[in-house]
Parts: sequence; C-alpha cells; structure tokens
Amino acid sequence: MKINPFRHVDANPYKKQLNKPEKIQTTGKTDKVEISAEAKEMQKLPSIVKEREMRVAELKNQVQNGNYKLDVKEVAKSIAKFYRQ
Repeated sequence: MKINPFRHVDANPYKKQLNKPEKIQTTGKTDKVEISAEAKEMQKLPSIVKEREMRVAELKNQVQNGNYKLDVKEVAKSIAKFYRQ
C-alpha cells in the first residue's frame, strides 16, 4: 500500500510569500522642523553659551574625579512631575 502525503514538502505556499519584495509606499512627505527666529537668537547669546560650557566642564570634571553625587529623591521627584503632566 502506498501512502501519499497531503502536500509535498517543496509545495510550501509560504515560501512564495517570503521571496516577494515588500512594496514600500512613498508619499513624498517628509518631516520638517522649524526653529523660530527668537529661539535662534536665544541660542546665540554669549552669556548662555558661556554658562552652558562652564556647567558642562564642571560636570565632566566631577564625573571624572568621582565626586559627582546624585540626589536620588530629587531625580525621583522630577521624573514623577514629568509623568504627571
């Protein structure tokens, strides 16, 4: 008695789907970010730039020396405040 399988192993219908390239729809839309003139002016203020550079340098030194300490409670409060808004 000969028993034939229901479907031959090479006749897997899913293999045909795997080899098809996916069609990517391009609508021509792109993301765009606009910064106002006021914000650009604020970035260029020398006092803000100097303060930021000094603060970053100070933090880098603290981290490198191992003196940088976090106030865990303040971090938790700010995270909670952020998610409540």
